[in-house]
Amino acid sequence: MRILKYIFLLLLLSIVALSIFIATQKGNFTIERSKIINSPKSAVFSYVNDYRNWADFGSWTTEDPEIKVLYPEVTVGKGAYYSWEGKEGTGEVRTLFVKENDSIAQKMNYNGTSSSVSWSFKDTIGGTKVTWQSEGKMSFLFKVYTALNGGVNEVIGKIYEKSLANLDKALDYEINTFSAKVNGLVKKPQIFYLAQTFTSELSKVNKNTKIVIPTIVAFCEKNDISISGKPFVIYHTYDLVKGLAKISISVPIKKEIFISPGSDIVSGKLEASEGVKTTVTGDYSHIKKGYEKTLEFLNKNQLTPDPLTSHIEIYSTDKTEIKNPSKWVTEIYIPVLSKILPVKAAIPAPAKIPVTTTDATATSAIEPAKIKKPVVKVTETKKLPTHKTAEEEPSEF
Repeated sequence: MRILKYIFLLLLLSIVALSIFIATQKGNFTIERSKIINSPKSAVFSYVNDYRNWADFGSWTTEDPEIKVLYPEVTVGKGAYYSWEGKEGTGEVRTLFVKENDSIAQKMNYNGTSSSVSWSFKDTIGGTKVTWQSEGKMSFLFKVYTALNGGVNEVIGKIYEKSLANLDKALDYEINTFSAKVNGLVKKPQIFYLAQTFTSELSKVNKNTKIVIPTIVAFCEKNDISISGKPFVIYHTYDLVKGLAKISISVPIKKEIFISPGSDIVSGKLEASEGVKTTVTGDYSHIKKGYEKTLEFLNKNQLTPDPLTSHIEIYSTDKTEIKNPSKWVTEIYIPVLSKILPVKAAIPAPAKIPVTTTDATATSAIEPAKIKKPVVKVTETKKLPTHKTAEEEPSEF
């Protein structure tokens, strides 16, 4: 019996000694891991910047099938966050700062240990070099856990390494899996819409749509305006050399309305028209390939693009409906001018425009697509403040 007491006392002293040793160790840590991801920088940045994608690459999520992940309404950009509860504990990460396609700064709390987290994204041979770093101070329990598992660099380092490998794998499929199918010549009906019009860098169109579309939707909800379809962007001009475009980021509405002067939201109308349609399934980085295929179809079939509009992009299925980039659907539509026959004494039947697919239906002459400038109604005073968050140059409209 006395031997058992000595053993118990020795064990207790060992625990106390170990606790004192651990408690006196430095709690500060800096961990960094890097990996080259086989995807474009903008695509990698956008994927990491949305917490709804973290479940696909965060090792603490992928290795715990019973983990519970909680998402707020905002999961993208500054102020976004998400939290989780799993077998290894609870955590939360919040975005403090974002520099588009360059870096992200975050604050993470995991089982009482707080750390400052940073991401950087750099173009390099083979894709994008992603560097993930965290600096913080360990809680006592985390000190014990890391001491028993090879140290903090080993514990957090392995999490980062596994997660970056998962990120590369997920993006390799999600970003690089796409298709672009030319549907042929189609008719588009008349469309009324609300929009913001300005000049944008081509690389920032996607970012601007994320800002402007929710603003227009909120305007519609506030003023009881019925939305009648998917958002779209009208490219009035498209300059690949300068990297600029005059665009109208638009939301379709059921009835034509009139906006008073001073509002940064304008009303407009697209006349019914014929044009060539191409469907791109996949990440937005492949839209350019779809646009090029559409132009090839125009040239092959000797169709003349409408000079008033470069093209229209309709976001049929986007990230607000499904998080997987490989399943996003964007329709590209280039309006065309109908072929006009010379006037003769006897007017023959209208010439048909060649069609290459079964869903191409346009055959008759039409008016070219055009933008209708908003009509002013003096009695109304609706006005929205100018949104300076959108990346834009001074509007020429």
